[in-house]
Amino acid sequence: MAAAAGEGPGEPSPEDFVYGEEDFVLQGAGWGGEPGSAPSRFDRALLAGWSDRMERGLFRYRLGPLPTRVLPGPMRLVAQLNVQRGAERRPPQAVRSLRQPFDPRAFNFTRLRPGEVLLRLRRAGGGGGGPAPPDPLLVAINASPLERGHVLLLPEPARGLPQALTAPLLRGGLEAALLSAHPGFRVGFNGLGGCASVNHLHLHAFYLGRPLLVESAPARPLRPPGGLSFLPGVPAPAFLFYAAGPAGLEALARDVCRAAEHLADAGLAYNVFATRGDPPGGAGAGAGGGRGLRVLLWARRPTFGAKASAAFNVALCELAGYLPLPAAPLFREITEAEALRAIREHLLPEPELLRLGEDLARLLAA
Repeated sequence: MAAAAGEGPGEPSPEDFVYGEEDFVLQGAGWGGEPGSAPSRFDRALLAGWSDRMERGLFRYRLGPLPTRVLPGPMRLVAQLNVQRGAERRPPQAVRSLRQPFDPRAFNFTRLRPGEVLLRLRRAGGGGGGPAPPDPLLVAINASPLERGHVLLLPEPARGLPQALTAPLLRGGLEAALLSAHPGFRVGFNGLGGCASVNHLHLHAFYLGRPLLVESAPARPLRPPGGLSFLPGVPAPAFLFYAAGPAGLEALARDVCRAAEHLADAGLAYNVFATRGDPPGGAGAGAGGGRGLRVLLWARRPTFGAKASAAFNVALCELAGYLPLPAAPLFREITEAEALRAIREHLLPEPELLRLGEDLARLLAA
């Protein structure tokens, strides 16, 4: 990859992480025990590299344990105080349209130092008549982390792709989710107009040691019946896609991106969130009763620039029910009702969402 800064003395190099089908953790650890107590090979490599870069001072701040609480109420919103991220993160780029092209003059990931890249993630194989492996991904630190292990998943930065979700990137991110044994390893995407802070193609991935309602809430299928459901009864109602295992990821990634492209064509912004979770019908609804991967797609009215009056910006984390908050009084005092008003401000009314969902279901069934 290209980098603006040369490699400093003793700066670490990325590790080549080659994985195969045997590395997928098909039944990740649940929430009953100690989350993260039996890490996978991927978890160990990612977290060891991340901790090493923290010790080397490659982040904007040193991240310790963060105060965390679950807000009283049925949504079980997880609030977390992260003052340093609020104060020290790089200001978001100015985004003016849903189709804004990549600008090499603005900050982008070709400027990462080599030491900021932890892993080169590549799936072995590609022969035997099966589906081709996803494109390799770089796993880089997020220099202003939300939590321990917060990273970015990047296609080759030199390609200069704007922040519009692609099926190869999403499939690679979903495979990364299956490489982790931690129930709280999440992958997500903020689109342009949906609080993306850098217009250069990337996913976020991070560990959160708390369950979220979006993992287990039951969904209802959309007409015509197929792979798309509507997920009500969560902090931000969403369109839900589901894969029981790795065999379904290529088609799922393609469908999510077709739906996202339809939203952009309609002038809507979108966010995406992937997590281990129950089948759409809820716990025990799938064959064998196991958990797979849930992928949530949110449609929203686009917002360009931060609102001065907003207590917090609403991106993929907040939509999923995880609230990283920048100020101690807000962390102590915010209620579920206040948080939900902020989260839902830019969402479409539910009847409009349902009509849009049926349009998407017809599109994907064609």
